[in-house]
Amino acid sequence: MELGKRSVRKMILVSACLAGINCKYDGGNNYQKKIFEMVKNGEAIPVCAEQLGGLTTPRSPVRVTNVNRKRKVFDEQGDDKTKEFEKGAQEILDFAKKLGIKKAILKSKSPSCGCGKIYCSDFSKKELVEGNGVLAELLIENGIEVISSDEI
Repeated sequence: MELGKRSVRKMILVSACLAGINCKYDGGNNYQKKIFEMVKNGEAIPVCAEQLGGLTTPRSPVRVTNVNRKRKVFDEQGDDKTKEFEKGAQEILDFAKKLGIKKAILKSKSPSCGCGKIYCSDFSKKELVEGNGVLAELLIENGIEVISSDEI
């Protein structure tokens, strides 16, 4: 079956965890029936920047922070995971550009997918701060509309 350009352009990206894929840091998912149905019906493509960046599932939770005015991603042990997050985000952006995808629905509050608010860099707090995750920011910078899963 050949996909025409018209049908591909209507496709959107979704955080894989929202489709029920066990790719969250703790090995679980954030299943949302509507997102699952979109994937099942061929309307959406599930993606996980952390896995595409080479991180395992499960993995240590991470937080985004700024170091010398540069965004960095550290896990609870203090290991820098910035390269993996950036690599996965770039893979997804390249994929989206090749297919002409213009919209994504991403998991809220995530250090990769969060849009508008993400968890603060202090692991001892469950506090939200203004900002976008690594993937969400890259997609927005490149003209792809990002919708938070909280808006669905």
